[in-house]
Amino acid sequence: MSDSGHDALNQVVFISVPDEFQHHLSGLPIEPPAMLPVDTGGDPSRWRPEELTWEMILSGMLKVLAHRPEHDDVEYYRAFIGHVRPEMVTELSETGIIAARNENYEVAEEIFQALAGLAPDRVEGPVNLAIAYEQRAESLERIGEEERSQSYLDRAYQTYREILEREDLPADVHLNAGMFFAKIRNYDAAHRELLRFLDESDDEDKTVHARRVVDEIESQNLLDRLFKEAFDYIRMGDEETGIARIREFLDRYPTAWNAWFLLGWGHRRRGEYAEAVEAFEKAVELGASNADTFNELAICRMELDEFEESRRHLVHALQIEPDNTKVMSNFGVLAMKLGDNDEARRYFAAVLELEPEDPVAARYIDYLDKT
Repeated sequence: MSDSGHDALNQVVFISVPDEFQHHLSGLPIEPPAMLPVDTGGDPSRWRPEELTWEMILSGMLKVLAHRPEHDDVEYYRAFIGHVRPEMVTELSETGIIAARNENYEVAEEIFQALAGLAPDRVEGPVNLAIAYEQRAESLERIGEEERSQSYLDRAYQTYREILEREDLPADVHLNAGMFFAKIRNYDAAHRELLRFLDESDDEDKTVHARRVVDEIESQNLLDRLFKEAFDYIRMGDEETGIARIREFLDRYPTAWNAWFLLGWGHRRRGEYAEAVEAFEKAVELGASNADTFNELAICRMELDEFEESRRHLVHALQIEPDNTKVMSNFGVLAMKLGDNDEARRYFAAVLELEPEDPVAARYIDYLDKT
């Protein structure tokens, strides 16, 4: 999706209704507008009216619903689409999910925005849009595009906030929102939404998963204000204040592995690798078993020239998440530090097979080609 609604509609033109189309528009209880949107599929200046089809009109209506939901004629567009294609909501949902699964995120986002505009009283559009934003953020984070990744997390967050203002939501919406909030370490919101899900759902498998996250939030005291402040300060680049806050938190709750991870993250961002290793090791001792913790440990060990320890941590991280491209890239960097450029090239090539747009792996491949 384009970041601008104007850009997204630059291939749509509005035309007066041709005489031969008039009788097809007479069956709706709403009078047709004077002008109809047409998706020309390219440069509007090159489009000719004799090329007009109903599919172009439908596509034009969907684009307006996606990017201009405040347009004066959206009620007619909804009625028209519902009249001629009553299965459109299902079609859009299925097509958007497939596009997101195939990482065609721009297509998926536009489809889900159109779905939200077409069926504003239903939650499928905005929920799937939030999930697509979240998936795109994860994809960008894997290739080191942290600023763009954060922008899509912000979009997902705002979309969930808007969804949760509605009443009588399906229980699974609270589950999706709660898990997203937990991922971005907004534990207050995660705790609230997951408890709401547990109160409303009888799905045994899902409730077990939700209960596990709720229990961790409560047992780790992650609802404490200091934890959220520490995370926010470190994320925004004020690591010194964030470290001070998380140390204050650890004085109260010394067995919270999430807090030790946060402390290690803050030290690593400051280049204080020995202190970071100590914190990450403490997190592992207290129960951290995710690939991110071992990857962070590997980075710090590498910076301290402790290469065998770094390799051990990377192996462990890759065992947990075999397709983690950040870990693969760090294997490549480690191989370069050890002077094995052939092995490094293999790792970076493997990254590019999984993430063809990964700029870090591409940059290293280019460097190795030149040297």
